[in-house]
Amino acid sequence: MQFTQLQYFVAVAETRHFTRAADLIHVAQPSLSQQIKALERELGADLFLRARGNITLTDAGEALLPLARRILADADTARHEVQELVQLRSGRVRLGATPSLCTGLLPDVLRAFHDRYPGIRLLIEEGGSHDLVRELARGALDLALVVLPLPTPSPALTTVELLREDLVVVSSPEAPKPGAGRRTVRIADLEGERLVMFRHGYDLRELTVAACRAEGFEPDFAVEGGEMDAVLGFVRAGLGVAVVPRMVAARSGRGLRVTPLTRPGLHRTIALAHRSDVAPPRAARELQRMLLER
Repeated sequence: MQFTQLQYFVAVAETRHFTRAADLIHVAQPSLSQQIKALERELGADLFLRARGNITLTDAGEALLPLARRILADADTARHEVQELVQLRSGRVRLGATPSLCTGLLPDVLRAFHDRYPGIRLLIEEGGSHDLVRELARGALDLALVVLPLPTPSPALTTVELLREDLVVVSSPEAPKPGAGRRTVRIADLEGERLVMFRHGYDLRELTVAACRAEGFEPDFAVEGGEMDAVLGFVRAGLGVAVVPRMVAARSGRGLRVTPLTRPGLHRTIALAHRSDVAPPRAARELQRMLLER
């Protein structure tokens, strides 16, 4: 049974005339008649009672008609939904990002994407780069914003560098200025400071601890184990200082003093990653384009 045969059958059933049905669906009448006969042979039953000037449905035809209409309607629905996806009217994008990027980079880009494609659902998963790489590899994400270099390099992923972001020191305005009040802070100056530190597995934790050790000291933690919002809150409360991305500090509002790090300072490289063996969906590719052009 072929899809076009059902189309021809419904057209004849509705017009009760072979020639008018052929005109309606823009096909030659002999071709239409041949396809109807082929369908009847396939089903093993006549679908029409043919009399000169009078075409009626047999019992088999009456039984087939609602089913054929439903099949054709379902096909139209499927075609419409695929076109909606292609034209970015519906669908979803599953994006992974580190918590700091969710706070700093993503809000403006996601707002612009949502304004342009309001029918696309945005599913955001926060996590460290290690977790996001694992989720990408198993197909649970379409795209992920990760920090380079990856904790476990994977040849199955394609990464495109997005930006290089400076890190800064944040402190409470009511606490003494870090670095003896200078306009910039050296990593070595953090030896005399108590740090509010992120949880294990957080990219910023590893970067900060490695920088302190390179200067010959172990950082002193006042509080550790938090996510980005918790770390900023503890700093505002005067529990210590923290090293955070510049974009996060700029968005964090009142209650924080921001001090740049003395050159060369610290920075991190952000990349956009996706699986190499599977092309991201159309909506994900559009979000990827907007992120790269930001």
